[in-house]
Amino acid sequence: MSNHAVPNDQPSSTAATGRPRVLLIGGPPRQVCKARELGLDVVYVQHPGRYDQGHWPYVDHALLLDYADSDELLPLVRTLHEMSPFQAVLTLSDFGLLPAAQLSETFGIGGESVTTVELLLDKSRMRERLAERGIGPVASGVGRTNQDVKEFVQVTGLPIIVKPTRESGSLAIFHVRHQEDADTVADRYLSLADKEWKPGDLGFADSFDDFLMEEFLDGPEVSVETLSFDGQHVVVAVTDKELGGTGFAEVGLSTPSRQPGETLREATRLVADLLDAVGLRNGPAHTEVKLTSRGPRIVESHNRIGGGGINDMTETVYGIDMERYALAAGLGVLEPLTESPEPRGAAAHAAIMPEPGRVVEVTGVDAVRADPAFIDVNVRVKPDDVVQPLTWNEDIAGWVLARGVTTAEAVANSKRLAAAIRVRTEPVA
Repeated sequence: MSNHAVPNDQPSSTAATGRPRVLLIGGPPRQVCKARELGLDVVYVQHPGRYDQGHWPYVDHALLLDYADSDELLPLVRTLHEMSPFQAVLTLSDFGLLPAAQLSETFGIGGESVTTVELLLDKSRMRERLAERGIGPVASGVGRTNQDVKEFVQVTGLPIIVKPTRESGSLAIFHVRHQEDADTVADRYLSLADKEWKPGDLGFADSFDDFLMEEFLDGPEVSVETLSFDGQHVVVAVTDKELGGTGFAEVGLSTPSRQPGETLREATRLVADLLDAVGLRNGPAHTEVKLTSRGPRIVESHNRIGGGGINDMTETVYGIDMERYALAAGLGVLEPLTESPEPRGAAAHAAIMPEPGRVVEVTGVDAVRADPAFIDVNVRVKPDDVVQPLTWNEDIAGWVLARGVTTAEAVANSKRLAAAIRVRTEPVA
């Protein structure tokens, strides 16, 4: 069929196995394992360098290619679909959302529409849709030049935010507070196109061709984690955020939220209105909300699970594995949730934030693992790696996830454990 297709010599026909057959785009071995535990037959799509023996026991066939290349992906998937039809195309990966929607529409097998996914990927289109529906108004516009910024500021005043229209992870967000910054921010933003980005940092080749301008939204930020079942949206958790660094990196996360009950009810109603407006029917969503002095306002949303340990926090506190529900979306293999779960304790995530420089040594991990409050740890750097100044989520050197009886206790435990992991650096020559 193709040298991109890797069979695993397992029966893959739904008729032969009695199991739903799915195409899963991207994701680590644990997600493929969960799909198999749900009783799914998995054809797995992944970049060649990211497929290894951890995936093998759970995969019937693997397609190893750049799945953003639809010209290469579509013919291969079409051939497999004609041989033995897929019941769903699934992904929990940012970069797989659009290919999954495109394939689902091409084969007429349900899933979220391309329109829905595009509305969530493209923040300017999301803003337009919300404005059309009168949902949480936010002044915004798309710019390409310093003159565009100047004209926007003349209407909205300062401060404003300048950011990509189609990226995530707090990438390339500029908080423009002063006129001298407004006069040059477009040049600084557009110059990022010349930076040498690591593979996987950018979702779109044209990310720095233009930018989104928005009025600055004051107040704390939360994210609302939801699961949708045939258009019915269930709030699973609300996550408080702590932002840090020179940009908007997420250095702390915690749940349950400590915001007042009525504030959270307003925020979750707003999120349900957003999900209805973009047409989300099934599966997870991760929606960021600012609790402003004028009421809650949407920052952005994604039809996927939140990153940074949010799924582990949600499972610890609420007993809900959102990855499993995302993999089961629309397949009828899990009972739908009908109401929000009650919390059982609290959990918090804290970033490990060493001084920028070259890593000399990392210590303290074993002691952290032995702590009673410990849930998980992820140290993303090792000796000789270079820690960059903290500007976005990918600059974070690692994180610790901890539990507590209350959210305040969980936050204190996560920060204590993060501080116990010593990442010693030295200046880069």
